[in-house]
Amino acid sequence: MLHVKKSKNNYSYYIHSNLKEALYLSMVEEDKSPWLTIWTSPRATIRRIVDHDPVHLVLILAMLGGFARALNISSSKSWGDILSMPVIFLICVIVGPVSGIIGLYVYGALLKWTGGWIGGQASSVQIRAAIAWYNVPLIWALILWVPKLALFGQDLFMSGMPNFATNSSLMSLFFVFIIIEVIIEIWAFIISLECIGEVQKFSAWKALGNVILSGLLIIVPIFIVVFIIVGIFAIL
Repeated sequence: MLHVKKSKNNYSYYIHSNLKEALYLSMVEEDKSPWLTIWTSPRATIRRIVDHDPVHLVLILAMLGGFARALNISSSKSWGDILSMPVIFLICVIVGPVSGIIGLYVYGALLKWTGGWIGGQASSVQIRAAIAWYNVPLIWALILWVPKLALFGQDLFMSGMPNFATNSSLMSLFFVFIIIEVIIEIWAFIISLECIGEVQKFSAWKALGNVILSGLLIIVPIFIVVFIIVGIFAIL
């Protein structure tokens, strides 16, 4: 009998200690900025956000994310071949945030709609919060543009980087930046699946299906329209 009582006491103490530890860790996590915790704990972070204030910084994050994507597109598409750097930045500052807001609502509507087909439970507000907050890694990556612009300038937006193509040291450094950015893009995509999965109340793999379905809703109609137009011209 004494042995059983002791075991029960030990078990109760064990449970109590773990509850205290969990509560402490939760309080510590609450004090951390979501700008940091989204990197390593995307589900817990987005859950905390949607439970407390699902519209917190959503529009700002969408605009900054749109600006970051506009810069990346302008560089990868070599806008500098036909435009000066000030004009490129002006376009990115205007078009980027606007496209970010449009994407927030259009993509959010598609994710909610298609997510409902596979058991998603998120509201429109929660979906938009998930979309906005997975922009955080891309926004942090904007810091990389400071040394990149200082080192490469206009060449960042030109095909072949003509002024630095023969400088092996600078080109090697440029590829280091590319590798870092690719890693951030991949991590941002993983975070997006975790955030969408959390608000929809399903796994990251199911969130991937949600994303694919949303993409198909855009691609398939475009493909059908193009197919019809090509068919009409072929007949004529």
